[in-house]
Amino acid sequence: MDTPSSGTIDLEHGEAGLRKRLTLTFRSVSVHVTAPDAALGDTLLSVADPRQFLGFLKGSRPKRTILKDVSGQVKPGEMLLVLGRPGSGCTSLLRVLSNDRESFDEVIGETRYGSMDHVAARRFRQQIMFNNEDDVHFPTLTVNRTMKFALRNKVPRERPDGQGSKEFVQEQRDNILSALGIRHTTKTLVGNEFIRGVSGGERKRVSLAEVIAGQSPIQVWDNPTRGLDSKTAVEFARLLRREADMNQKTMVATMYQAGNGIYNEFDQVLVLADGRVTYYGPRQLAKSYFEDMGFVCPKGANVADFLTSVTVLTERIVRPGMEDKVPSTAEEFEARYRQSDIHQKAMEGFDPPEKLTHEVDELTAAVASEKRKRHLPRSPSVYTTSLWEQIQACTIRQFQIMAGDRLSLIIKVVSAILQALVCGSLFYNLKDDSSSIFLRPGALFFPVLYFLLESMSETTASFMGRPILSRQKRFGFYRPTAFCIANAITDIPVVLVQVSCFCIILYFMAALQMDAGRFFTYWIIVIANTLCFMQMFRAVGALCKRFGNASKITGLLSTIFFVYGGYLIPYEKMHVWFRWIFYLNPGAYAFEALMANEFVGKSLQCVQPDYIPYGSGYPGSESPYRGCSIPGSEGDVILGAAYIRAQYNYSWHHIWRSFGVIIGFWVFFIVLTALGLELLNSQGGSSVLLYKRGSQKTRSEDTTTPVQEAARASHAKQSTFTWHDLDYHVPYQGQKKQLLDKVFGFVKPGNLVALMGCSGAGKTTLLDVLAQRKDSGEIYGSILIDGRPQGISFQRTTGYCEQMDVHEPTATVREALVFSALLRQPAHVPREEKLAYVDHIIDLLELRDISDALIGVPGAGLSIEQRKRVTLGVELVAKPTLLFLDEPTSGLDGQSAYNIIRFLRKLVDGGQAVLCTIHQPSAVLFEAFDSLLLLARGGKMAYFGETGKDSQTVLDYFARHGAPCPPDENPAEHIVEVIQGNTDKPIDWVQVWNESEEKQRALAQLQTLNARGKADADYVEDTADYATSKWFQFTMVTKRLMVQLWRSPDYVWNKVILHVFAALFSGFTFWKIGDGAFDLQLRLFAIFNFIFVAPGCINQMQPFFLHNRDIFEAREKKSKIYHWLAFIGAQTVSEIPYLILCATLYFACWYFTAGFPTTASISGHMYLQMIFYEFLYTSIGQGIAAYAPNEYFAAVMNPVLIGAGLVSFCGVVVPFSQMQPFWRDWLYYLDPFTYLVGGLLGEVLWDVEVRCDPSELVRFRAPLGQTCGEYMAAFLAEKPGYLVDGNATACEFCQYSTGADYARTFNLKERYYSWRDTGITALFCVSSYAMVFLMMKLRSKKTKSARSE
Repeated sequence: MDTPSSGTIDLEHGEAGLRKRLTLTFRSVSVHVTAPDAALGDTLLSVADPRQFLGFLKGSRPKRTILKDVSGQVKPGEMLLVLGRPGSGCTSLLRVLSNDRESFDEVIGETRYGSMDHVAARRFRQQIMFNNEDDVHFPTLTVNRTMKFALRNKVPRERPDGQGSKEFVQEQRDNILSALGIRHTTKTLVGNEFIRGVSGGERKRVSLAEVIAGQSPIQVWDNPTRGLDSKTAVEFARLLRREADMNQKTMVATMYQAGNGIYNEFDQVLVLADGRVTYYGPRQLAKSYFEDMGFVCPKGANVADFLTSVTVLTERIVRPGMEDKVPSTAEEFEARYRQSDIHQKAMEGFDPPEKLTHEVDELTAAVASEKRKRHLPRSPSVYTTSLWEQIQACTIRQFQIMAGDRLSLIIKVVSAILQALVCGSLFYNLKDDSSSIFLRPGALFFPVLYFLLESMSETTASFMGRPILSRQKRFGFYRPTAFCIANAITDIPVVLVQVSCFCIILYFMAALQMDAGRFFTYWIIVIANTLCFMQMFRAVGALCKRFGNASKITGLLSTIFFVYGGYLIPYEKMHVWFRWIFYLNPGAYAFEALMANEFVGKSLQCVQPDYIPYGSGYPGSESPYRGCSIPGSEGDVILGAAYIRAQYNYSWHHIWRSFGVIIGFWVFFIVLTALGLELLNSQGGSSVLLYKRGSQKTRSEDTTTPVQEAARASHAKQSTFTWHDLDYHVPYQGQKKQLLDKVFGFVKPGNLVALMGCSGAGKTTLLDVLAQRKDSGEIYGSILIDGRPQGISFQRTTGYCEQMDVHEPTATVREALVFSALLRQPAHVPREEKLAYVDHIIDLLELRDISDALIGVPGAGLSIEQRKRVTLGVELVAKPTLLFLDEPTSGLDGQSAYNIIRFLRKLVDGGQAVLCTIHQPSAVLFEAFDSLLLLARGGKMAYFGETGKDSQTVLDYFARHGAPCPPDENPAEHIVEVIQGNTDKPIDWVQVWNESEEKQRALAQLQTLNARGKADADYVEDTADYATSKWFQFTMVTKRLMVQLWRSPDYVWNKVILHVFAALFSGFTFWKIGDGAFDLQLRLFAIFNFIFVAPGCINQMQPFFLHNRDIFEAREKKSKIYHWLAFIGAQTVSEIPYLILCATLYFACWYFTAGFPTTASISGHMYLQMIFYEFLYTSIGQGIAAYAPNEYFAAVMNPVLIGAGLVSFCGVVVPFSQMQPFWRDWLYYLDPFTYLVGGLLGEVLWDVEVRCDPSELVRFRAPLGQTCGEYMAAFLAEKPGYLVDGNATACEFCQYSTGADYARTFNLKERYYSWRDTGITALFCVSSYAMVFLMMKLRSKKTKSARSE
């Protein structure tokens, strides 16, 4: 591993060595946010409550003060440490100081940067950088590419020794990564929770490196040491110190669990409590200030923790005799501080901002030098590089992201090829006669429709990486406009490949006009239209803050643009109130251009059944006694130009006009996307605790029932856990990489064992292997419980608290614990006893006050510390024999970390066995552990044994081997630093351990424990895979999902609104359909349009499904809380009430406005079929999501299955009689949409008495001496249709006499076929839901257990 270097990083190069320095001054800063009226979670009914809307209109919502009268000044070269408990306002203060105010309602007071106020400072946004504690990066980029991107956007115009920009970026990248000790990770992916990459500590350092690359004069750091081991955290603090000293940086940071090594690097300390200042002044005086007040700092405690603990009544230590004299509330502490000499001296030491104009002048000159300008204009860009350079950098990165996610890219291209092959085979070798007159427009509209559906995935993609965009916008790396343009540029090659594959296949398979000019016109129009649709849906995402709203709009737009694309309803047939949509639809212009390009200059022969009459006894060629039913025909010839003019009102002259309009739309959507991203505010603010409706926020239950007594008395069986010679190998770049090497150890009942090591040593890996959480790689060695191999019930009977607190956000604390207890405790335990034990754990973990609070998500729900306690509670209610915890104190402040360890100590003292990885423990925390397992780099052991009183046993071990611990140093920090080799004398601690007596004693004790466990005659093996039956699991998971849906109003209401809007839109589009010949087609398309409610709903449903699946796979599956069958069954059943509701609303809003029959038997049948369709598309969407690796993959797959597989073969796009025999003979009958359309279409068509409009009549003359009736008698005896006047000699003929005639052309030969098709649709619903189960089964992997070599 690289160790952090002791050098500094200097990216500043400018004229005459100008340095960027700024003094940060803040006076009387107060921050107000809108207080929630009532901290209650939303439900389906609450969001629809008109009283909420009325309250919003009143506009008098109360304000809550989160910072009160905070003042201070940090000069260049100084470092300020902001300390406080969670919720005290530390992060809010840092946001204000970094000039990030958007998330607050009101900021009062003065904030100065040099002599600039906060408004003027916006010119220099990138000179004031804020690093929040979240580590969000593009996971498929390597560390090298992530850093190079940050540096490309910060390359100054003037560089030393004429250095090239590439050399500058390379050198600075190496310097920064070396300074942070992660240079060895350059070729490793950054990764995230789902993509393997660098370790958590290394990912945190990538985030730090990104800010350091900015080299701003003011740097604001929010908990930058979260997830770092103690040694690395100290090294980072020293790096900040060197930067401040040598480069005159102004540093402000807040840190949790800051050890004394970190604390001593700072110059000043500001302590907050409930948003009020309890101390601001020199760091070296802070401890004595509170000790003089009457408080006691425990021996070995972190001073930073001591400073924040004095306001916590249950944790502070008061000197005897001072109990009544020390302050208790934040207000009292603030008042005492303002009366102190330290406060007076701090205020008197301020440099007046008015006298700091030279700093702003020097900064302006330095920035101008970076940009190679003599002076800055009045409104300069806040960015170092030009817009064009930003676009270049963003474009390169976007290509790299795409290359990293090859699977999605391949799927897009392969799906286009597949769709083109399917579509081409449907329209294979179209003939140059009237038989292709209906098919040819379908073949031309298909690329418009397919790429419309395919582009919907861009809405999902637009929400991925949004936090990164907000952060880098704030850093001044690039304008969101550059990001937007780069996205548009990187679309082009992908679309070129996609569309080229699609067009070449479809164009030539369908035998469209064999002319190079027409092919390339077709090709360029489809490319432009696809780019336009992609950008349109990306704009929707950019303009919406919530994904639910964006998916709703996306679904509506796809339906609207499909209907008004000119294919379903020609322009002249559109109702006047919606005709304007045609002009706003890029697809309509594309379809017009494609139609004109194909039909103009083409002549088609009119053949039967369109050349009427035909058959024996009638002329077989052109004759005045026959007429062609196709508009624009002359005799037996159909001129393409005349046809598209008569039927669609299209013209050849509009081709390039339409192309220009599409390009105009594309540019407009790029501008709209850029505008949305430019106005996008970063998220922030204070966390709000939400309670479920109808609950009380506090409970006081002091009475204890006999059942509760029994529950508390009944503990899980106490077991000894051992492991020996553990090796773990994973595949890496075609070879095996060893992550664990001959690791052994044990945990006894009543023992708290710490698992420590440097970042990346394999601590979490070891914990995962021991807990059977790995589903890949090879594990060798033995893992025993009570001397016997882990049984089938091991995962269920052990608890594992992962580092990521994964919970169902809409559940309350009590509900989460009850769910776990009921499903994980054995079935024979009475329900009352399980619930009583839940109450016991709630009291043990001090969760009573928040037991009815919703868990929520960070920022809107429980705090990090509360979520940690809930995670612990969820595992404890299962009465585990053994408890694993992965960094339970990471991200917590000192007091919260102490609370968690205190709770663990309670459990251990009650006989629980606990193994826990831990970062940065203070001396006090470390003392709570009984034993220590120490891992060195490469997963090798460096120590295992007892820690001893005051950690003396482990310290003596290291002292004997040449590494004594200094008296004032934290033992945990010392040990980790020693095994990293950061001492004067390098020692191989792995070899020292392997040769030590301590190892032999530990191995002997391990063998003794195994032998004792095997000799236990009372041992009874638990052979149950799950604690409860699958039916009970199903009912419990279903109940939880029903509650989740009830408390997810966005999801449900978006689905409802989408249905209502789409139904009303369709109803008024097809308003009161008449009984003409073309109206029969409108009836078909009104039903066909109903199918397209699915894409929007599926796109909205899949993220919800995947969110639940991720919770199941991340925690509940691995703990064997319930079976995957219960999960899928519950997902299926919980949606059913809302699907029926949506079908009902769609039916009510659409059926009657479209003018369909009101007969109960017909309308009831239609309603039933519509309900079945809701089930059908939902199960199809869930089937895709069940196997999809992520949301974007699922969104890309949707149009493939719906477009290529279902819509294509249902007999609407290509009627049954004209379908290619290869598909017609099998796939037509296997397509569920065939029966869906059949069940709906037959009922609304069959009884219609057709009355053709004059424009729809076929006109021809009867032979001399015959009336039309006599002439057509033989024809009408066999074929459908009617004559307007049988006695006339100028014949006017209508092709259909009843709707049944038209239905038969779609293979609906008898009326009962519609009921038959409804029954088959129901069977397809069953099979589709079965497919969801199958997909989940295929995805499920068994976890690995150890095996002997």
